[in-house]
This record gives sequence, C-alpha cells and structure tokens, in this order.
Amino acid sequence: MSTPCDIDEPVRTTGRWRVLAPFQYREFRLLIAAMSISLFAEGMWAVVMALQVIALADDPAALSLVAACLATGMLAFILVGGIAADRVSQRAIIIAVEITNLAATGAVAILGMLGELQLWHMATAATILGIGAAFFFPAYSAYLPRILPAEQLLAANGVEGAVRPTLQQAIGPAVAGVLVGLTFPALGSVTVAVLFAVALTLLVAMRPGDGEHIVMAVEREKPHIFVDLKEGLRFVVHTTWLRWTLLFACTWVLLAMGPIEVLLPFIARERFADGEQVYGLMLAAFGVGSAIGAVVVSSRPLPRRYLTVMMTMWGAGSLPFVIVGVTSSLPVILGALFVIGLGEGAGVIWGTLLQRRVPPEMLGRVSSLDFFVSLAFMPVSMAVAGPLSKVVPVEVIFAVAGIGPVLLAAIALIAARMPRDEIAHPLA
Repeated sequence: MSTPCDIDEPVRTTGRWRVLAPFQYREFRLLIAAMSISLFAEGMWAVVMALQVIALADDPAALSLVAACLATGMLAFILVGGIAADRVSQRAIIIAVEITNLAATGAVAILGMLGELQLWHMATAATILGIGAAFFFPAYSAYLPRILPAEQLLAANGVEGAVRPTLQQAIGPAVAGVLVGLTFPALGSVTVAVLFAVALTLLVAMRPGDGEHIVMAVEREKPHIFVDLKEGLRFVVHTTWLRWTLLFACTWVLLAMGPIEVLLPFIARERFADGEQVYGLMLAAFGVGSAIGAVVVSSRPLPRRYLTVMMTMWGAGSLPFVIVGVTSSLPVILGALFVIGLGEGAGVIWGTLLQRRVPPEMLGRVSSLDFFVSLAFMPVSMAVAGPLSKVVPVEVIFAVAGIGPVLLAAIALIAARMPRDEIAHPLA
C-alpha cells in the first residue's frame, strides 16, 4: 500500500481527536472540502428532485420512476467504475464525475427557469447523476489509501461518514426544503449547479498522484477487463465475511430504500402541515444521527469485535422504522429517524475493513462489487414502493423494513462465523 509524504507539521492524535488526524494531509483537505460541498449539493438535489417531480406530476409512481432512474444508472455502471478505478487515475475520474454532475443539474436549472422542464428531463438527469456516482465511489475508495497511511483510514472514513449525513442528509435537504418552500424548485436546481461548480474548482486544485507527494503503488500488468472483474468477483465470493455482509446489505436496501426515498415525502405531506419543510427535517434527523454515529465510531480505535459491532448496529438500528410507519407525532418520527441514522455509523467500520483487508491492487473492483451487490435491489425497491403503497398499508411496509434487518443480521453473524473471523484477523 502506498504512503503519502507531503504533509504539514506531523501531529499525533489520540482519543477524541483521533478523527482529525487526516487533516494533516493537503490532498485530503482539498478532497474532503470538495466532497463536502458536493454532498451538500446532492442533499439539496434529493429534495429539489422530489418536489420538482411532485410539481410536474403529483403521483408517487412518477417519483418512483425518477428515483429508480438514478439507482439504475448507478447500478448499470458500478462494475465498469470499479474496473476504471483500478486502471485509470482516480483523481481524473473524480474530476470527470463532478463535471458531469454540473452539466446535468445545470441543464435542469436552465430548463426549469425557462419553464420548459418535463418529467423525462428529470429522469434523464437522475440517470446521469447515478452513472456519475457509479464511477465516483470506487475511485474515492481506492484513492483514499494512496494519500493516507493505514492507521488513519478509520479516522478519514469517520470524517466522510460524519460529513456525508450532516450535509447530504441533514443540512442540504433542510436548506432545500426551506428554499423551495419559499420560492420554487427551479431556484433549488440553480443553487445545486453552482455548488457543483465550486466543488469542481477544489478538485482541480488537487495535485496528481505522480510521486511528488504520494508514493504510488508499483504498476501491475493490466489483464483484460473481464479477467479483472473475474478476480474481484472471486475474492468476494470466497471471502465469507464479505459475502454474507453483502447479502445482508442488498436485502436491507430492498426493504428500506423504497420507503425512505419514495414514501417519506408523502408521509410528510399527508400527516403534517408544511410538508416540504417537514420532509427536509425528516431527512435532517436521519442525517444528524448518521453523523454522530460516524464520529463516535471513528473517534475510538477499531473495535476488536469489529464485525459483530458493525452487524449489530446495522440490524438493531433499523427497528425504529416500525415507529415511522405508525406515528403521527413529528417529534417521535424525528427521534426514530435519528436512531436509524445512529445505526448507519457502522458504515465507517465497513469502509475501513475494505481498505485494510482487501489487496490494494483490487480495491477499486471489490469496492464496485460491494456497491453493485448492495445496490442491486435499489431500483426494484424504489420502483415498487410507490405502487405497493396503494395496495399495502404504509404501516406494514415500514414494519417489514424495521424487523427484517434484525433477523438478517443475526443470520449473517452465525452463518459467516463472524465472531471467529474477527478474532483470527485482528486489525486494532
């Protein structure tokens, strides 16, 4: 694994300040600043997209269609993105994705301001953003170990794990809800495009990993892309803890993503006044919980029982979905979403496990397979949630989303013998 050499004054951080250690590195500072702005833009886009689609076609099925387009674009290209991340400059991929995001949201903003926006425009933009995400995630996962030493990856993932929900799921949606509620969706699209432009400027300022400040890994002979893909798939299939964790993740996505992305906006509108602002608050509660969970996990050393802790947080953290489905109390529903977000903090452990237990030369491919398997059922979940809510009570849908992951986590822990594996492969 490569190690960076261009840092400011070395600082040793322990305890509660462990999470700040990666900020010693210039490239990480630029990367996380650009990502923060981009995530804020994506958080705004989630609400802008939902409210814009509702304004164009007041139908849950229409929102399901557009949301499914985003997920489908991501799913269709995620394996290609992983292969590219192991073959092409990860920095170049990240910059190219930001350019694409700017073009897609900029087009929506212009059409919206001109009054020419149609539902198919939103579906097209969502697809483009999904494709961009398919290339970004593997490139980012593979790039991080090249600019940071192994012992700081948990802290770096903690920073990303705190920034992502805070800006993408909390502040961004809340700001968008207020902005669109007071004005109109097209202004929200304009704001998102401007934010992507600022993030792109910061990414361009990052220096290439040419050896000047990053000691790159030794170049390997690049086989055919299908051989690359086969190697990554073989590693996932034959790594028991990885295989079972991904089975849990894809099932969780099937049960939970549709209700979160498609049904929550309509719950907000039907149960509460000022539905736009309430929807933003709902996402904000979930995001704040995720941020706090990530900071708490990354401020401590990696748990000795890292697999057990991770699966327990993911499984038990889903139970409050049951409350979301039945309550009409805004404080209660916000509290439930906050607790669900806390459980999402386990993702910090997951990202660190991939970066530390997967060979660096195939990290891009394994990361893309991780996203592919985890997100395989996202388009199905989003496409089905709207129509399903017309024949199945929302309370039942959210109850299944809450109880199912608890059972699935227990099965994965036992079937993969995770307690034995984590003792045999200590990382602390």
